Amino acid sequence: MGKNWSKMDYPLYKRSVSLDYVRGLLNYNLSCCVNALLQSFSATTELLDILNKWHPSDGIDKSNVPLQLKNTLEAMRDKSYPAPHKDFLNCLYRQAIRRFTQQDADEIFHIILNLSQKQIPDAALAQEICSLYEIKVETQVGCLNCKFIQRMPNSLFSLPLAICERENSLESCINSFFQLQNLADSEKVYCDNCEKKQPSSYEVKLVSLPPILCVHLKRFRNDDGFTKKLYDKVTFPETFSTAIFAAGQSEKADCLKADEHYSLYAVVVHMGSTMSGHYTAFISSYQDWYYADDSCVQPVRNSDKTAYLLLYRKKSWNSSG
Repeated sequence: MGKNWSKMDYPLYKRSVSLDYVRGLLNYNLSCCVNALLQSFSATTELLDILNKWHPSDGIDKSNVPLQLKNTLEAMRDKSYPAPHKDFLNCLYRQAIRRFTQQDADEIFHIILNLSQKQIPDAALAQEICSLYEIKVETQVGCLNCKFIQRMPNSLFSLPLAICERENSLESCINSFFQLQNLADSEKVYCDNCEKKQPSSYEVKLVSLPPILCVHLKRFRNDDGFTKKLYDKVTFPETFSTAIFAAGQSEKADCLKADEHYSLYAVVVHMGSTMSGHYTAFISSYQDWYYADDSCVQPVRNSDKTAYLLLYRKKSWNSSG
């Protein structure tokens, strides 16, 4: 399972060209959430590879999200651009998010990917972006009276894992997500076989995993109408085998192989409280780790910060990369 990081003990910095590829980003209008996500997108080289296949026409609208995302990711690799993400931020402010407002990183992550899909005219490339992140699942609602099971396919761009008010591990959170639940009597579900509402069970089964797996650690909880942040520790491995999902696999999940694994390459962090928070990111570049706090980027030794999004890249156990 690799190393569990409750405090992320990243390797010490070794002199290399890797710092050239981790650019600091100025904070405009409380843009720390988008800044942290852009660091994770920049580290996802597969995304830029897809966007670079697209050659937009000269007349394309400047408010096109994938166009500005493509331009930003390219500009982040060129230090001659003092503000590589400003046009992208303005694009988002015009059509998706409000200025001077605290944002939720998982929500903005989905907005960027959904708009990128919708606004690329090339359907094949739009599907490539979707397939890069898409987690396919099957929701199963079972009638406890006749045992009939209703199956509904669904897809997610991030795996939303609830955390407990105690010490957690990534594996325990995954197991909880796929655990069978009996619904309360007040939540009876209509059964097509019985032709009436019946006591029911609810279960999510995994069908397939994408090349880039985003894990959302749900640190915000509604408590009697108030949003509460959970600061509890979640340990997560540097690498893990897809066997970690064995208990939650659907019968259709023939693509989940035990000889595949995922490697961590980016962590989006939320610091502070529900009402006054700040996003930063840890990014892996050429086997070194860096901490990006808006315009400040530095090599890291360790951190006690609270992970919010984890990004893993799929590899084979047998690959040399």
